[in-house]
Amino acid sequence: MARTSDKQRRDRLDAEVGTLRKHWHGHIHVALVFPNHYAVGMANLGFQTVYGQLNALDHVVCERAFLPDDQGEGSPPRTLESGRSLRDFDCLAFALSFENDYANVLTVLKTAQIPLQSAARGPSDPLVVAGGVACFLNPEPIAAFFDCFLLGEAEELIVPFFKRFDPATDRRHFLLQAAREVPGIYVPAFYQDHYNADGTLAGLSPLLAVPEQIRRMYSRDIAGFSTQSVIITPETSFEDAHLLEVSRGCPHGCRFCAAGYIYRPPRFRALPQLQQAMQRAGAHTCKIGLLGAAVSDLPDLKTLCDIGHQCDLQLSFSSLRADALDEALITALKGGRLKTATIAPETGSERMRRVINKGLDETAILHAAELLVTHGIPNLKLYFMVGLPTETNADVDEIVGLVKRIKHCFLRSSQARGHMGEITVGLHAFVPKPFTPFQWAAMDDLAQLKQKIKRVKEGLRKVANVRVHADVPRWALIQALLARGDRRVSQMLLMADANGGNWPQTFKAAPLNPAFYIHRPRTREEILPWDIIDHGLDKTFLWNEYQRALQAKATLPCPADPENCSICGVCKNR
Repeated sequence: MARTSDKQRRDRLDAEVGTLRKHWHGHIHVALVFPNHYAVGMANLGFQTVYGQLNALDHVVCERAFLPDDQGEGSPPRTLESGRSLRDFDCLAFALSFENDYANVLTVLKTAQIPLQSAARGPSDPLVVAGGVACFLNPEPIAAFFDCFLLGEAEELIVPFFKRFDPATDRRHFLLQAAREVPGIYVPAFYQDHYNADGTLAGLSPLLAVPEQIRRMYSRDIAGFSTQSVIITPETSFEDAHLLEVSRGCPHGCRFCAAGYIYRPPRFRALPQLQQAMQRAGAHTCKIGLLGAAVSDLPDLKTLCDIGHQCDLQLSFSSLRADALDEALITALKGGRLKTATIAPETGSERMRRVINKGLDETAILHAAELLVTHGIPNLKLYFMVGLPTETNADVDEIVGLVKRIKHCFLRSSQARGHMGEITVGLHAFVPKPFTPFQWAAMDDLAQLKQKIKRVKEGLRKVANVRVHADVPRWALIQALLARGDRRVSQMLLMADANGGNWPQTFKAAPLNPAFYIHRPRTREEILPWDIIDHGLDKTFLWNEYQRALQAKATLPCPADPENCSICGVCKNR
């Protein structure tokens, strides 16, 4: 299939953007940069949402830029709408969702001929800012490359920040004013990092009169706005689907999942708002993607599915828990012409599911698999992790055992239909993330991860109709470095960039041992690089959850009761 050029995309999307385009004269010119390729960026609802929010401001013109498909020296990134160089813009706003895109940030800046480090930029360079979930987990490894970060949900940050930003004023004066007056604005240059003799972080000290901690901003009531696709394009994994956010956060409190903690309390949109959004979207496409970390917990999900079926819409879901699958949801999945459903047991053994607080037993998993096949959805994806805290080889072997038991249910249900689908096992290396109970845990080393992945692959190698796709453990280790590092990690990013992305060579030459960040358990007393951010979470609550994990004890889901609950500290501290 012929690839569509950026120019062809730009010509077509110019017409799609329509009223969002404004004249350049007299406006702030913002390039919204997604440091990955076009198809990945346009499938990211957060990126699309920010694009719409920026263009909704009368005094802002926002255009999109992506990592060029051709990353050669002769391919500097240009905006999709006008084809202008990024150097022509007043502000570059990076949307960062994934740590492994950090290296691409340097690629974009370098090919755009913009100094990589903020300290080296002058008045003629664009203001370089970043937002996105990766930033409000831990911005420290990339602090050297950004003039400031917008920490939190965009709806609370974009208007106050760009209301104050004037490209004609002194940059340092503006940043100081923003850091003092706009909650959620973090300017790394206004803080100095200090280290203990053992290399651990001693703290980040304000150099000026700025907040000692940056409060992550969040929207108390997401019913006041809609989060959905701004542009529908066939050139993404969603293929012409209109994406619609139905909820934020998740009540289940899986101990490995940052989204279950940093988006507390979970918030759900009401049925009338979602119904109206679906009906408007249905005028342009029959494919609707419902997104959220806890779609299954949406109070009116079944009614919404019925509405979608009545309107002949094909609904798909970002995630569904196995214990939530019933006839109504299965019917909705079938209506979306779904051929493959996804279940995430995460682990093979009941003990490990208590360790991670998954709240899902094997009976529900097997029942979900049987229901899906019985109702004509022939293929199944299963997601598992290896390398979790307290995991043993017996736990790893239980992944093989569970897949075989699911396959048995699959086979039994498929025989009645005369067709056997395929089971795809996705195997991922566990990466400890900030602001989760596992933020203190060490990550398995490369040899351990390879051994565990091999164990699962060998156990399933001869099982018909089962395929195993595993992470490359080396990339998971790099993700851990970038997720858990302090400001000194920026030097490793610079070295990797100079080495053409050769991370093994970078690790060998780095003055700091990467294992210090990746494989070292943290103590309760240690100051963590991301402690600069205030999510409202009680650190004692997270530590106690970690101890419960080590004892394989489950915890009840978040009650989502902001008025009366003080369990984790978020609602009490807001």
